[in-house]
Amino acid sequence: MRPDILNPLFAEVEALKGVGPGLAKPLERLGIARVLDLLFHVPSGWVDRWPRDELLQSDVGRTIAITLTPTDYRTSSSPRAPTRVLATDAQGNAVALVFFGGGSGRVRKLLPLGESRRVSGRLDQYGQDLQIIHPEVGGEDGDFREREAIYPLTEGMTSRRLGALVEQALARAPELPEWIEPSLKAQREWPGWREAILRLHADPADAVARARLAYDEVFANQLALSIVRADTRKRRGRALQGDGHLRDMLRLPYQLTGAQARSVREIEGDLAQSAPMLRLLQGDVGSGKTLVAAMALLIAVEAGAQGAMLAPTEILARQHYETLRRTLAGLPVEVAVLTGRDKGRAREATLMGLADGSIHLLVGTHAIFQEAVSYRDLGLVVVDEQHRFGVAERMLLQAKGRTPPHVLAMTATPIPRTLTLALHGEMDQSRLDEMPPGREPIETRVLSEERVEEVVNALGRHLSEGKQAYWVCPLVEESETSDLQAAEARAATLASRFGGGEQGRVGLVHGRMKGVEKDAVMARFSAGATGVLVATTVIEVGVDVPNATLIVIEHADRFGLAQLHQLRGRVGRGGGRSVCLLLRGGSLSETARARLALMRETNDGFRIAEEDLRLRGAGELLGTRQSGEAMFRLATPDLLSELLPAATDDARLLIDRDGGLSGVRGQAARTALYLFERDAGVTLLRSG
Repeated sequence: MRPDILNPLFAEVEALKGVGPGLAKPLERLGIARVLDLLFHVPSGWVDRWPRDELLQSDVGRTIAITLTPTDYRTSSSPRAPTRVLATDAQGNAVALVFFGGGSGRVRKLLPLGESRRVSGRLDQYGQDLQIIHPEVGGEDGDFREREAIYPLTEGMTSRRLGALVEQALARAPELPEWIEPSLKAQREWPGWREAILRLHADPADAVARARLAYDEVFANQLALSIVRADTRKRRGRALQGDGHLRDMLRLPYQLTGAQARSVREIEGDLAQSAPMLRLLQGDVGSGKTLVAAMALLIAVEAGAQGAMLAPTEILARQHYETLRRTLAGLPVEVAVLTGRDKGRAREATLMGLADGSIHLLVGTHAIFQEAVSYRDLGLVVVDEQHRFGVAERMLLQAKGRTPPHVLAMTATPIPRTLTLALHGEMDQSRLDEMPPGREPIETRVLSEERVEEVVNALGRHLSEGKQAYWVCPLVEESETSDLQAAEARAATLASRFGGGEQGRVGLVHGRMKGVEKDAVMARFSAGATGVLVATTVIEVGVDVPNATLIVIEHADRFGLAQLHQLRGRVGRGGGRSVCLLLRGGSLSETARARLALMRETNDGFRIAEEDLRLRGAGELLGTRQSGEAMFRLATPDLLSELLPAATDDARLLIDRDGGLSGVRGQAARTALYLFERDAGVTLLRSG
């Protein structure tokens, strides 16, 4: 149960003065639903105001705060023209205060002629005259803070209004017991938690306060992971020792890479232990993760157990099913697939086969853990990419086996080492850091979108050679409908050129299609009946089509590095040369330019992941949101890298030496787990 001391922070934001339905909507867009969310909505920067008694030429370019007296209004009959207020300082120096948008009535109320007002804004020069555009206006005796926080905002929310709500939230912040190891806190000269949160909102440049709060968040995360890891090690599972007879029957057309062989040995060693395996298998696109997973599943079957593979989407589940069937063809191993849309007799037959053990391996979506699905003897679960294994899922899995099953999680999104420790610190790690022989690097080119007609002509030549291609449509905005419209328009354009319709050479797949329709389009593309697959990015286009050797990505500058790398990985799956064409917009930010240059330069997903972390910054830590959730709100990538080793060591120290959560510091750490919403670790301890 959450400690009572935290209850004021978990109150709904509507509990604050002045927050009604109208204000709740923009707050919701900012992810602010509770008082705590306001505290953790930390400033993204600050503005320094220079208090002045006189307008000075040397202050041009600075934000100043000064007392001015309005002397005249200058307006125009045009609604687009600005309202100008001429004003003077105490020495008679003149400045124009410029307001755009709307009539002059509001401005006249703010700045009545002849009445002094405290004004703040950036002093600029326009020709020979000084001006301040859209200044902030205080009362007659009002003043401005010399340093004021700048908060991330949304439509309908001003910085001043948000700041006033933050002040109410800060007033509710309690003094919390100290969870940081005393010598570490003294060494870093960190303040207490409450003092740190007050200091950061008052002065966003306070690096010491920011580091303290970032450490708290990272520490709570690492402590939760340590609890899960300790719990896993103490639970009695079941050793799975295969005798190799099924693996010996495999007839692979190639040798395992050194990284694959090493990973299989690591997994085999884990499976042979009675403590349930909890291992993360990382591999770049095309590095052969599925084959490693197949070997692990065969070990489980050799030991007399069943295996299950969980995929995030129906398309990927059915792809894995077909891949396993081909790989294990000729072996006495029964493989089945189960997704949410499987109904009737087929579903019943699968459920019966799982219950009586005649089905050895099951591939599917979350449907494979529904209440009606029971296994005769589930020994190993493989969790595929984009599904970060957590405590809740683990408890579901434990209910499906006679003993807690072994778990192998896979990700095809290479993760920087820092983030791997932060996101998967409870897991052992295996990395596939080499590609299978014969895989040629994908040639990547960056072209202006103005050359799209040339690209379409090149696509025609590509199709005439009997090859296939993907065309990924632009991310218009965060709206599936808009993406869909863009995809439909592009598919129509290509179909008019190359032939569309059910029997045409252009197929379209998007997230709003029904599963049966989607599968039909994918099946035609896989079979080679369709030459071009147009797709939005809201679906997983992870179909293994070796004949697809060209991918075109429109508005590539709008995507993150990791997403571009994942999309590029749709090609290059067969022998020979593959090409990725990145179509960019006319004006590029420096970050977008750096991303595209790196994509052109390298195919190394692990290098791309490290660079992606460096380029992105706070708030986009996992992007795409690659993980589907923002893991850290206070720890920027730089702070995460700096603080993670100490936080990891401190969490282990608390678990191994300081009595876990039962000691004095442990009770304080329990508060930290709840404060940063990593309390699943506490739940896990209570549940066994």
